Amino acid sequence: MRRTVAEHRAAVAGLLRWSSGYGGGTAETVPLRRALGRALAADVTAPVSLPPFDNSQMDGYAVHGADLGGGRALTVVDPIPAGAVPAALAEGTAAPIMTGAMLPAGGAAVVPIEQAVPPQFYSAADLARTAEAPVTVGLPATEHGRFVRRAGSDIAAGEAALVAGTILGPAQLGLLAACGVGTVPVRPRFRVLLLSTGDEVAEPGAPLAPGTIYDANTTLLEAALVEAGADVERHRLLGDDPAVLQRAFAAITAGSTNLVLSTGGISQGAYEVVKQALAGSSVEFSSVALQPGGPQAHGTISGIPFLGFPGNPVSAIVSFEMFLRPALQQLTGVPAPRPDLDAVLLEALDSPAAKHQVRRGLFRGGKVTLVGGPDSHLLHALAASNCLVHVPVGVTALQAGDTVTVTLIGPVPADPFAVEDVLVLDDTGARRPD
Repeated sequence: MRRTVAEHRAAVAGLLRWSSGYGGGTAETVPLRRALGRALAADVTAPVSLPPFDNSQMDGYAVHGADLGGGRALTVVDPIPAGAVPAALAEGTAAPIMTGAMLPAGGAAVVPIEQAVPPQFYSAADLARTAEAPVTVGLPATEHGRFVRRAGSDIAAGEAALVAGTILGPAQLGLLAACGVGTVPVRPRFRVLLLSTGDEVAEPGAPLAPGTIYDANTTLLEAALVEAGADVERHRLLGDDPAVLQRAFAAITAGSTNLVLSTGGISQGAYEVVKQALAGSSVEFSSVALQPGGPQAHGTISGIPFLGFPGNPVSAIVSFEMFLRPALQQLTGVPAPRPDLDAVLLEALDSPAAKHQVRRGLFRGGKVTLVGGPDSHLLHALAASNCLVHVPVGVTALQAGDTVTVTLIGPVPADPFAVEDVLVLDDTGARRPD
């Protein structure tokens, strides 16, 4: 069965929405330090105002409302450090005040220390030694409220600080901490059972026998899933015995996971173990108009959603980015959507007319350089990329200078103009000569 990319994306989103069982779980309450990247399960209101009291925005002198016009010497009174509750400020006096310290009653503005005459502070000890001859300071005219942070000017107590569904990043967690919120209700994590198949794969770190390769897919997809906010359970590597895989599938119990994800064994070869193990099941094995990542499988196993990705690493991660990551975002609110941008292509490319081709590229300064060729095994090229370059169905060739859509999957280099130092790989994945 041949599907378009849009049709398969909708099928994956629908499968997770209707069969994963996600959404009915109880919200989890976690401390702020464990909430990074999670989605809020309920609105959070501010229990206190920010700032909680009028305070100084500068190191300087607090002045009374009657003394804003300047022009006379003011008697210096006891300094106000941050954390102190000051005495009321009398007319004709000025109080040295530190940044963040509470404004005294009667205080109407703060004059920065560098504008004072003389431009210096006096300690309480200095003031005590000169009690018989009070210390004075000259201050210029200033406006009412100048350099004063008013209570509640950021947020008032009782207002909504964050709404349900907000993804908690550093700024959001910092706001909650400033409001005194110590724990937050977050949506449960989406649980994924991840397994890889193939007699030819070995665990990284183990000796590599002739004819075998190390398993990259499990690490690659686990990292992508964790980054997308999911909980991942890694299954041991499975060989190409359909009976072994059937037993593994049969051991999966309802409620233990929201999704079973496998890689490999779903194409047209003679030893497609996943296809053999699931023969006669409700799982559909489809051909999607996508390069790489054409072979796809989706359905349910004992009522649990199942997705099968191709075995080549780049095909697997492209499948994740094109199908599973958007579905997770729609269902759980995490992760944030990937940004799509227009970019000027710096070199020509060819693409099959009947497929949506996804190339790897390095984007910066509004331009994109292709990294490696279209082949699905080029992990070095993938690691050197920060975007996916989209070539739609029906487009067979693009030239340097054409505009393409790219999806950012990594950070953009800081220098937008130094395109000459881009790591450029040829179609085999080797570095091109300078």
